[in-house]
Amino acid sequence: MHDPQGQKEPETRPAVEHEASAGSRLRSAWTLLKQAVQGTQQDYTEGSLNRAVFLLSVPMILEMVMESVFGVLDVYFVGRLGPDAVAAVGLTESFLTVAFAVAIGLSMSVTALVARRIGEKEPELAARTAVQAIALGIAASLPFALAAIWSRELLTLMGAPASVIETGWGYTAWMLGGNASIMLLFLINAVFRGAGDATVAMRSLWLANAVNIVLDPCLIFGLGPFPELGVTGAAIGTTIGQSVGVAYQLWALGSPHGRLRVERRHWRLDREVMLHLARVSVGGIGQFLIATASWLGLVRILTPFGAAALAGYTIALRIIIVAILPSWGMSNAVATLVGQNLGAGKPDRAERSVWLYNMAFLLGVMGVFLWWAEPLIAVFTPDPAVQALGAQCLRVVSYGYAFYAWGMVLVQAFNGAGDTVTPTWINLGCYWLFQIPLALVMARALGYGPLGVFVAITLAESVLAVVGLVVFRRGGWKKQVV
Repeated sequence: MHDPQGQKEPETRPAVEHEASAGSRLRSAWTLLKQAVQGTQQDYTEGSLNRAVFLLSVPMILEMVMESVFGVLDVYFVGRLGPDAVAAVGLTESFLTVAFAVAIGLSMSVTALVARRIGEKEPELAARTAVQAIALGIAASLPFALAAIWSRELLTLMGAPASVIETGWGYTAWMLGGNASIMLLFLINAVFRGAGDATVAMRSLWLANAVNIVLDPCLIFGLGPFPELGVTGAAIGTTIGQSVGVAYQLWALGSPHGRLRVERRHWRLDREVMLHLARVSVGGIGQFLIATASWLGLVRILTPFGAAALAGYTIALRIIIVAILPSWGMSNAVATLVGQNLGAGKPDRAERSVWLYNMAFLLGVMGVFLWWAEPLIAVFTPDPAVQALGAQCLRVVSYGYAFYAWGMVLVQAFNGAGDTVTPTWINLGCYWLFQIPLALVMARALGYGPLGVFVAITLAESVLAVVGLVVFRRGGWKKQVV
């Protein structure tokens, strides 16, 4: 007897099985995403590297997004105060790049050491390293805090017009005076990343930004019971928000639920561990001092072209930083994987983790910048001159995005292995021997103005990625001892 259902079964079963398979994959992906955001105990020296990269990079990307929100919020609100206020923020950021260099340089070494100790199954040594890192961070913040006394003189040294100095010296003083919150936020998050607790680092930035989002407009514009402090209010709101984030980090360090727990017995200075951390950090600090001080040089080259050029550059740079954050989050994940797998005696697995990377995202961002540069800049400022220069910066710098992606991952791979010397030499050559002279010649000698600076940035970052790839393939970083 004819069975109509029997005829349909061969056609519908594959479709049903495909639908079930797709649903299963979707549920697995959702579960993995929840684990990445909520945090989970994982051994990153075993199992799937794809899974490890995903679990580490998702919270690290979100952490980086939150880190950049501080700067974006400041520029968004301060942009309503005019080009002088935005220029003051940009000049202050150029001073803070030196503090950032120290913080990031120490952070690289902290991540490498903590990751290596975790890979070696030595949580006690990892906890002691964390405490010494905090002590070094506090000590390193003191000179910058002292420099706040001369905030007017520092702005004058950078060639700022009198109107910018008068508008922004309070912002400069507060940001330099409260730099310890920046330093500790970087360092303690580096501890969590090295331990594989990237979710805790992410949450600390979420909390800090929640406070900053509330305080920034209130203190800048004098909303409700708050005083109207102008651009200075942005610095106060940022400092308070970051301090709240540090308080959460310190609480999380003592939590019994993390991969690394700092107990009361660890809270003492250990001369041997501190000196070892300082020695390892010298290369990292030098590496980022060279890199970030080059941005200070670029700002000084731009200063004679006026407040509009500085403001456009400042706004564009903040947008650029946000756009490359997924790459930065991925590179931080790579640093953790390299450190832990070298500690576990698995150099080949450490190398494979570097190549699990996709540049499609940044290529998509490049397309967005090429087509919608003006509307993006217009979100932050109504000034036509600032919009034009900012859009030009976005377009020119975005041409090197594919190279930036590789450059960041490769540099962090060296750092995760504890080899901070190699990236230092690469940075010295690409930034100070190539980028700065090229920017100076193109902007002033050849008369291209700000465009010459933007082109120099793109070319230097592209060269850095190529050089980093060549050196990385030689494999000397696998033998690094930390």
